[in-house]
Amino acid sequence: MSGQLNRRSLLKGILAGSAVLGFPTGFSAFAKVNQQSQITPDSSKGQLKHSVARWCFNDFNIETLCIELKKIGVTGIDLVGPKDWPVLKKHGLLSTMCNGAEINLVDGFNDEQFHEKLLKNYSQMIPLVADAGYQNLICFSGSKRGKTDEEGWQNCVKSLQQLIPLAEKYNVILVMELLNSKLDHHDYQCNKTSWGVELAKRLNSDHFKLLYDIYHMQIDEGDVIRTITENHHYIAHYHTAGVPGRHEIDETQELNYAAIMKAIAATGFKGFIGQEFIPKNANKLESLKKAISICSI
Repeated sequence: MSGQLNRRSLLKGILAGSAVLGFPTGFSAFAKVNQQSQITPDSSKGQLKHSVARWCFNDFNIETLCIELKKIGVTGIDLVGPKDWPVLKKHGLLSTMCNGAEINLVDGFNDEQFHEKLLKNYSQMIPLVADAGYQNLICFSGSKRGKTDEEGWQNCVKSLQQLIPLAEKYNVILVMELLNSKLDHHDYQCNKTSWGVELAKRLNSDHFKLLYDIYHMQIDEGDVIRTITENHHYIAHYHTAGVPGRHEIDETQELNYAAIMKAIAATGFKGFIGQEFIPKNANKLESLKKAISICSI
């Protein structure tokens, strides 16, 4: 991933409802795209709902992004905080994976030194998510920093158990993302589905689930379809991207996304498939439109 589009640097420092804003040149960027081709609504069969990670299109103005996403059948945007929620509401889009309570990707619930800060942040954010009419709020395990799996589980349970009653009260789901530790997020603890599932079992609440990032899990464990099929009860959300490279999910990469989407649909999944790839093609909307088509079941 290029330095300019590094998600870790974009998320770092996002606190208490702030979200990365679009640049003012966004409208002209979209205008240039629309001069190249006409975007028509996607003909999804409707079994899966679609969202897009904000940071992957961060050079586009948020309002223009909302307008264009609606044209291609996208109904939500991931990784947006309270500051941008009014714009999404204006255009009839959902904040499908809220953020803004996390410290960053490395300082997470698995480390006691961050518990006080995280408990404060999430206690403030959970009611805001509910009041806005949303449900999913992202969280992270953090880096191991020498901790064993057991120590990580115990620390996560110790802190998250204090938030579960509040999440239950407001009908908010705390969603921990699975990230690869091989290439992009070295030392991240929740880097395997089995680790996240064990944590979910220990918490034993419908208000804690996992964000299964297909790109990340292909890198760290593979066996995507079987893993999803066996563990879908613990999964609240999915992210996509091409492997290798984190670019388009088309024929240029190794995963069969059409087959993966059929497997997800077969589990009865009612959440969102979030596109989180970094477009290589100059016409970013065309790449997104193709991704939505591939993932429409």
